[in-house]
Amino acid sequence: MNVRRRLIPTALASALGLGALTACSSDSAASGNTGKFDVVASFYPMAFLAEQIGGDHANVTSLTEPGQEPHDLEISTKQRAQLEEADAALYLKGLQPAVDEAVGQTGIKTKIDAATLTHLEDHGTGGHTHEGEEGHAEEEEHGRDPHVWLDPVKYAEIAQGVGKAFEKADPDHAADYKKNTEALVKKLNGLNGDFENGLKTTKTKVFFTNHAAFGYLAERYGLTQEAISGIDPESEPSGARVRELQQEAKADGVTTVFYETLVSDKTAKTLARDANLKTDVLDPLEGITDKSRGDDYFQVMESNLKALQTALGAK
Repeated sequence: MNVRRRLIPTALASALGLGALTACSSDSAASGNTGKFDVVASFYPMAFLAEQIGGDHANVTSLTEPGQEPHDLEISTKQRAQLEEADAALYLKGLQPAVDEAVGQTGIKTKIDAATLTHLEDHGTGGHTHEGEEGHAEEEEHGRDPHVWLDPVKYAEIAQGVGKAFEKADPDHAADYKKNTEALVKKLNGLNGDFENGLKTTKTKVFFTNHAAFGYLAERYGLTQEAISGIDPESEPSGARVRELQQEAKADGVTTVFYETLVSDKTAKTLARDANLKTDVLDPLEGITDKSRGDDYFQVMESNLKALQTALGAK
């Protein structure tokens, strides 16, 4: 289809938390009492939303350092104090259990759970459950996949909810938050169109990844994700799973095994070597580092699109 999907705002949770940040910083000293709307975000995709929507009025701090694997984050005493001093917390419940617990224990007035601003689904390991592989804690609650930011449409729905939360929490700057949200949603609509058009016609619809982070993206654009290690990026696949993927690569014309920047590429490269496949990066955008193919969400997503087009044989 050439027609872009129109974004349909979801019903926002009646009790919107709030949250926003702008000059993203990992320095806890910058998290409170700055004279701005001080927002603590759980990890990069939340901090990026807060920065884009908060603009000049928000001071954004991320609990997850650049290059740190967000699933493994533990909250320090210093970071707990940081949360207490903030005006708002923006997080994605189910992705980082330590953050969920810390936010729940603080007296912070404005708490925005991005998971309540769109519909979460169960994507598991790309349709497979493998003996000996344990699901990560991020999906234990109701089997929900938290990687919604990799779908521009769902990310835009969350942006709309965050924007409304900012307007409510900081009404003096509500008009600017609304304008910034509209601009961000427009860019996400454009990104969605790029992916739709860029992946409309391909030789294969199947791609292999290190772990099952791309379920929403695959579903949005009619692709099939097959994850080597399931939900947990650090888990080891069984021998049966490796053999299964080797057979599927031949059957479905798979050319590439994707790995990511924040976890080891050893398993992906081993499978690629044994199955005579190429390797490339498909970034789950859980953090931006000097290894990222881009400086922000939009640049990395465009790089992901190019990588998928090459691997899938886009025409």
